Amino acid sequence: MGASVAPGVNSAVVRSPPVIRPAAAADAEAILEIYNEAVLSTTATFDTEPRSLEEQVSWLAHHDTRHPVLVAELDGKVVGWAALSPWSERRAYMATAESSVYVETRLQNRGVGRALMKEILAEASRAGLHSILARITEGNPVSRRLHVAAGFASIGVMHEVGYKFGRFLDVELMERRIERGELAKP
Repeated sequence: MGASVAPGVNSAVVRSPPVIRPAAAADAEAILEIYNEAVLSTTATFDTEPRSLEEQVSWLAHHDTRHPVLVAELDGKVVGWAALSPWSERRAYMATAESSVYVETRLQNRGVGRALMKEILAEASRAGLHSILARITEGNPVSRRLHVAAGFASIGVMHEVGYKFGRFLDVELMERRIERGELAKP
């Protein structure tokens, strides 16, 4: 007899915790597949056209130790990724970054996102970042729950700032401060 699963929760089984590691150039294609799935079927991103492999390689190359990209592997396969990106190019924002976490749809609600979030916040602390921001589009409760569980708080809603799938969408802005020397505890 199988375990019961709440409605809307994926029934994929994660038998062991994912391995979280820094992304390498060779991961660009797997990151691209996960991201483009979100582009085409969700409002998690406001990109409306899939990225090319060339664009993804360039995006990955522009990240560094202060703004890393991590991947989650299960059985040697990349199944999710997280990144910190500069919030703004203006110098006064240098201690602020934006977080992104994407997980294969079949593995959402299985701990992969939590593992990625924990490690990306630890990277933020090591990099000396102070504030991490996240933009959560309405209709994305999985991402909102992930961020709340990681200690993010809502700081406002930007109303109807994006247009995707034939409708205007609100975006909630969330933040989490990283105190100097703090280890992430999502």
